[in-house]
Amino acid sequence: MSESRPQRAPHPSHSAHHPLTGYALAVLAAAAWATGGLAAKWLFSPVDATTTTWPFPPLGLVVDPVLLSAARAMLAFVMLLAYLILRRRRALRVRLQDIPFLAFFGVVGLALVHFTYFKTISMTGVATAILLEYLAPIVVLVFSVAFLKERLTWTLPGAVLLSVSGCALMVGVLGDGGVVVPAAGLAWGLSSAVLFAGYTLMGKYAATRYSAWTLLVYGLGFAALFWVIYLGGPRDVGVLLSNPKGFMAVSFISLFGTIIPFGAFLKALQYIEATKASVTSTLEPVIAGVAAWWILGEVLTPFQLLGGAFVMGAIALAQTPAGQQGVLPPVG
Repeated sequence: MSESRPQRAPHPSHSAHHPLTGYALAVLAAAAWATGGLAAKWLFSPVDATTTTWPFPPLGLVVDPVLLSAARAMLAFVMLLAYLILRRRRALRVRLQDIPFLAFFGVVGLALVHFTYFKTISMTGVATAILLEYLAPIVVLVFSVAFLKERLTWTLPGAVLLSVSGCALMVGVLGDGGVVVPAAGLAWGLSSAVLFAGYTLMGKYAATRYSAWTLLVYGLGFAALFWVIYLGGPRDVGVLLSNPKGFMAVSFISLFGTIIPFGAFLKALQYIEATKASVTSTLEPVIAGVAAWWILGEVLTPFQLLGGAFVMGAIALAQTPAGQQGVLPPVG
């Protein structure tokens, strides 16, 4: 930390000419989030419940989701910090006046997103939590048009509607009697959507000020601090990580479910608008569903296949010439 000039992201005029790079990074983020979710399910599933389903025996650990979120934030911070000290020290330079924003970004954009998401899971279920969190593109679209002067074309709301509808179908809204959500679960789920939208918008705001590495390492650092305070100290996380199986599991999820996807998504915001990045991120349940079908032999229903087609269509629609007219002007 210093008063020296921080490492800047690529100049916005250069980034604007490479939207496909932004979409590719957003797809990478969605794929890594899906991979991390499947890995967590495998690593922490009871052995007796999955030995006939999974190709490899799971670790069989029983870990509270909140503790897992805290452990992965702390370990991901340590891993990324070590990498930056060795290879990219300039990324650690920030101005003192930017610390409050970076702290807010870490607590609200990372820690609270995880907290509200896991709270929704505890009150509803994984599918419902994913559906509610991926209402975020609606929030991002409204905010971007109202306050960031993103040009509203018919393709943007069309892409958002398609992506949200596709996500709903992928998580089974029209299957097995639909989804019943209690009021408290709905409130937590909508909170996770708003917070994930906030993460996207804050990332877009800072995209021309700091590199993705800078945002992520400071964000994870403040998220880790939040979890230490919330848990009353790092003791429980230390117990989990002292278990060799727990350390292996959390290390995998920290890298493939945290550093890679959150870093790729932040980098994508240097190339494409926040609305388009959030729409593309709804590929996560599609990728997870296809992976579960391919690896685990789970059956995809016709509604889920239709949902996947909707999400793919939404991403394609956002890239049409009409969609590219809604370019967000450079920040700063």
